[in-house]
Amino acid sequence: MDPDLILRWLHIIGACVLLGTGAGIAFFMLIAHRSGDARFIAQTAGVVVLADLLFTTTAVIAQPITGGLLAWRLGWSLTEGWVLASLALYAVAGVFWLPVVWIQVRMRGLAQAAADSAVPLPQNYHRLFRIWFVCGFPAFAAVLTILWLMIARPTIGWI
Repeated sequence: MDPDLILRWLHIIGACVLLGTGAGIAFFMLIAHRSGDARFIAQTAGVVVLADLLFTTTAVIAQPITGGLLAWRLGWSLTEGWVLASLALYAVAGVFWLPVVWIQVRMRGLAQAAADSAVPLPQNYHRLFRIWFVCGFPAFAAVLTILWLMIARPTIGWI
């Protein structure tokens, strides 16, 4: 079995998991939020937090490892423009993803407390949802751009 092919496959699977989990989490959280049902939101947020822990975190760890090994094995310099741009965008995605994970945990707790007390969702939940929603755009755009860079490997001459 070709180790380079296995590394490429693992790297592509990781990219798919990042993109797919991000899109799925966004969809399900948005649908739950739009329902206004605190219990439904709490249950959905619980699944979302678990998915982020199991899938997104695993892919976040695997991507730089498989990417670094691929670059080394295939002779790509880590200073190539498309590689540096990908790494910078990966950092951008991380800067927006880390607070989102904390926000999801907090929204889950606020929704569960509202459901348990049979009261409306608190203003803090709505404020956190707006922040969560806004943070998703740059993170998702960064991941999409990284995928394009991985496929196209364009010459970027700013180095």
